[in-house]
Amino acid sequence: MPGHAFSDRPRLIPLLLIDRRGLFKGRRFRDPVYLGDPLNAARIFNDKEVDELIVLDATATVEGRVPDVARIRDLAAECFMPLCYGGGLRSVAQIEAVLRVGCEKVCIGAACHERPGLLAEASRAVGRQSLVACIDVRRDASGQPRVAIRRGQVLLDASLRDYARRLVDAGAGELLVQSIDRDGTGSGYDLEALRAVAGAVDVPVIAAGGAGSLAHCAQALRAGAHAAAAGSLFVFYGRLRAVLITYPSAAALAGLGEASACRSPGQP
Repeated sequence: MPGHAFSDRPRLIPLLLIDRRGLFKGRRFRDPVYLGDPLNAARIFNDKEVDELIVLDATATVEGRVPDVARIRDLAAECFMPLCYGGGLRSVAQIEAVLRVGCEKVCIGAACHERPGLLAEASRAVGRQSLVACIDVRRDASGQPRVAIRRGQVLLDASLRDYARRLVDAGAGELLVQSIDRDGTGSGYDLEALRAVAGAVDVPVIAAGGAGSLAHCAQALRAGAHAAAAGSLFVFYGRLRAVLITYPSAAALAGLGEASACRSPGQP
């Protein structure tokens, strides 16, 4: 059964969404609330000694935009931590350009499905350790988790397990599993989807979509995820969702590690 040893320090990753205007956060991939300049957020996370950061241009693919390499360069220059960038990546040349300006990893979503062969070609060019494949998950009318692309507009026929295996076989070194239904709700991760993916592959899985507390992050890690990513948890505060960029203290992270120590891989 696939599985990895649990690290003493859990991977807890801020996930920031941007579009052409700036940093934002929404619910269920809708209703964006604008939060300001992503460079300022990166500086704050530097001060809080965040270990890694994911930044996704959430509308680049649906708007047909290519990565803004100059903007990514500016962002990478501000980050003292490893940066993973995603959004609008559809060729190896674009992937290489993003890595050259300072990103450690790239995250690829719809292009994994729409451009067969991209992951394999990119893996040969830059190495699978630099490639994170994104699986957006949306429940269908019957409540079944389905793979979705283009911000949930298109549902694919493949099962989560089969799709995850296909991405790893093609060259993905890590998988980001995002729940569209739980995104921004604070109701907790889609643990069923996480277990399905984590039990099917032997690469790290990052949970995203739904974190409202560190307890939710611990649940995701126990369900088989190797890291928990969150947006609202780190950019909003309180019931009224006041904008406040935060990150747990070292003591809180240690507690999260203890709470997650019984981590078990997902079941096939």
